[in-house]
Amino acid sequence: MVWLRKQVAAEECPKSLITAESTGWVEEFLVRNRLGFGEVRDLEARTAEAFVILQGELEGETKDAASHD
Repeated sequence: MVWLRKQVAAEECPKSLITAESTGWVEEFLVRNRLGFGEVRDLEARTAEAFVILQGELEGETKDAASHD
């Protein structure tokens, strides 16, 4: 096993699994999270789903960080 984090494991470097599309979603999510998400109905379904997943991951990381303080 090359990479392990919490409940997720990968047998190859996770960087090689990241697509240009997923990088774009993360970048757009971070900008929108800071500046405001605007109209959700204007998002494509896949983008909205990515944002929901990213928000859940962000909340989980924030909660974990707070519990270790």
